[in-house]
Parts: sequence; C-alpha cells; structure tokens
Amino acid sequence: MLAELKGLNEECGVFGIWGHKDAPQITYYGLHSLQHRGQEGAGIVVTDGEKLKGYKGEGLIVDVFNNGQLSDLKGMAAIGHVRYATAGGGGIENVQPLMFRSQTGGLAIAHNGNLVNANALKHQLESQGSIFQSTSDTEVLAHLIKRSGFPLLKDRVKNALTMLKGAYAFLIITETEMMVALDPNGLRPLALGRMGDAYVVASETCAFDVVGATYVRDIEPGELLVIDNGGLHSERFAMSMNPAMCSMEYIYFSRPDSSINGINIHKSRKNLGKQLAREFPIDADVITGVPDSSISAAIGYAEESGIPYELGLIKNRYVGRTFIQPSQSLREQGVKMKLSPVRGVVEGKRVVMVDDSIVRGTTSKRIVQMLRDAGATEVHVRISSPPIKHPCFYGIDTSTHEELIASNKSVEEIKDIIGADSIGFLSLEGMVSGIGRKSTGEHCGQCVACFTGKYPTEIYPDTLLPHEKC
Repeated sequence: MLAELKGLNEECGVFGIWGHKDAPQITYYGLHSLQHRGQEGAGIVVTDGEKLKGYKGEGLIVDVFNNGQLSDLKGMAAIGHVRYATAGGGGIENVQPLMFRSQTGGLAIAHNGNLVNANALKHQLESQGSIFQSTSDTEVLAHLIKRSGFPLLKDRVKNALTMLKGAYAFLIITETEMMVALDPNGLRPLALGRMGDAYVVASETCAFDVVGATYVRDIEPGELLVIDNGGLHSERFAMSMNPAMCSMEYIYFSRPDSSINGINIHKSRKNLGKQLAREFPIDADVITGVPDSSISAAIGYAEESGIPYELGLIKNRYVGRTFIQPSQSLREQGVKMKLSPVRGVVEGKRVVMVDDSIVRGTTSKRIVQMLRDAGATEVHVRISSPPIKHPCFYGIDTSTHEELIASNKSVEEIKDIIGADSIGFLSLEGMVSGIGRKSTGEHCGQCVACFTGKYPTEIYPDTLLPHEKC
C-alpha cells in the first residue's frame, strides 16, 4: 500500500560493490532499484584504493545526483544508501553513508535496521568522551570500532558488533576493504552477488537484476564478510540464534521481483492471498488489490476463489511527495491524489478489496469510501496478514501502541470504523504457511513480534526514547 500515507515504513536500503571500474555508477543504479525502501535521502561513498570520497543529499536518488555529482566520484568500490527519515529525524547529517576520518584512515558506514540498545550505548560512549554528530544510531558503531583495542580492523568491527542489539545489515568501507555484517537474528534481508570479477551486496536481489549481477547467496545471521583485492573472506562474529527474518519483508516491503532465502516475493504474496481466500471466502463479483504491494495477494485470492481479478484501484504515479504532511486531513487528501477507483469496474459490484495490512485504519476507511462513491454495492476487506497489534523496534516506523488500530480495537470494531461490509485478517499460522520459509526457527524463522508481541531480542527500557533510526 502507500507507505507514506499508511504509516508503515521501511527504514533503508543498502548497496555495495567491490572490484569494478564503474562502481559509483553501478551503485547509483542499484540504489535506484531499492528506492522503495527509502525516499528521504541518498548517498554514495567510493574508494580508489587510496582515499574515500562521498556525496549525499536529501530526496530521491535522481534528485540527489542530478548535476554531475556522480561523475565526480571515481573508484573501483562503493557503498550506497537510500533512507526513510522517521519523525523528527531529518537533516543532511543523518543521511548515509556516514563518513569518518582519523589519523589511521577513513571509514564509511551504511545501515539498514534499528539498534534497540542505541540510547544505552550512546549514554555510555558520551560518558567516556564521545561526541555524536548525528542522531542516527548508525554512528554508535563507528565509535565502538574506534574504541576497540584490537590491532586489526576486522577484529575491532567484530568486537563492536557483539555489543549491538537489534536489527542491522551493515556495509562498511575503508580505502582498502569492504565489510558486510548481518545481525545474529537475521532480521533484515541482505544478499551477496557476483558481477564478473566484482562482488555485489544489496538489501534485495532485485538490485542484482538491474545491474546485471548474479545472485550467489544470502548473508548468514551473525556473519562478517571481508572483501578486498584478495577476494572474499567469511567469518563469524556471533552464532546465529533464533533466526527471525521480518515477516513484513515478505508481506509488504520487498519488491515482488526480489527473493529472500530462495523465496520469490510475488509467489509468496500470491500464496498469502490464496490462504486468505480459504480462511475468509465471500460471495462477490470482483477482486481488487490496493496498489502496489497488495496486487500479488489479490491475484492469489482471485485464483483460489474463482472470482475475477480486476484493476478496481489505479495508482497515480506522477504525484510528488510534497503534499505528505503530518495532519490527518492532508493524509486523507493524499489518498485521493494517489489512488483512484475505476468506476467501470466496481459500479454495481460486490467488491473484495485485498490489502496487505492495516496500521491506523484511516487510509483503509478512505479507500472503502472511495469504492462506495464509485458505485460499489458492497465492499469486503481482506488483509493478507494478521492484525498488527504491537510496535516494531527493528526499523519499521510503528513505535507505539496508540497508533495501531488493532492494538486498541477488535476486528469487528475495525470493520465498523473503516466502513466495510465484512473484514478478514489472515491467521498467524496461515501467514507462516503461506510464506513458506523453510527454517527450524520459531515460526519458520520469521519475526512475528508486531502480531504477537513476542520480540526475538531484548527490548531495552529506553528504546522508545527519541533517536533516529537507521
């Protein structure tokens, strides 16, 4: 659905490449394919083997690199980042990659995720003399690395990573090497690819397709990869424990042409729709999905139910983001600007509206009303995930129970609030089965905390204190 209206936002996307003469340009295209993961800022840092150079700015990648900045970046390796800014966390100082310079050399970091012990670590580091230049929890890692006493950088990085709690996929680049790390729970996606003799790393495999790279494997939870001119070296900084890939990556965030742990996102979402049709069948005339992330589930629901799928809602792709404001009235106006019902499809019809999730409920209410205004005689809402009842602390912008409608209202109350004739949420068991991830971990290795309130890591008391994520 429409992330900026819905209140469900992924934080970041990362891309890195080592060993290619066109590294900055390839990184640009890789980030472009990951733009759905963050639209508020973008940046690239390159190395030519002797020094680091970077450029970053606020806005879309095409807006940041729109005046020859890319041609000024020369090097055979690069890391890049696209960012979603949480409330109160804007500003160029928080746009990544974050760069640091010292007498021993430079270092840049790009991060997808959120550290649940960031505030505690910041208090500790500040008491020891550290001064932070941003509100991003990513900066914590740089301070921990610098304070580590090990002689080799990789050992300093491994030592620093053991102090972090939460979700993180890190790319770190120096003048002579690139490091890749994934948290021990594997909460965020991160994949390794090859492009000729070059190594490529990205948050999603769709970036490989865009730049012409070949998928090799997913980064393992608790793994540290060191890539330099000598090749690739894999080490562990922690044992994999309680694997818990974010379920919303399969349900909502990742692009349909991406794969996570060998599972194609489009096929996974179709399976969710099919399971939803089995659990909540309805006598109706037409199925429609809320663009774009719900289309696959809607197709699956239609295939399983035998009810035809139609484009009952059209997304206007030429509306800018400037109208998105923190007031409810403007959010609702934004829905009208972004989505339009197709009267010729829904008029006089009993419509099943398939969506991937409901956060606040205000957007769903507006869409249901738009379908009724367009002549739908009935609107039945089907959601291809369980009710989101609990906040996420791992990099999704839902941090309080108050903003989650399912945390405070029953399913029947939600139906009445959004004005639907009926509503059905996919069961937790149906969601896990539909995704089809093969893992020995709890819930097949998926994080389901936003549905159950059972978090795969310790949640620190000051996690809710204001700090910039990602």
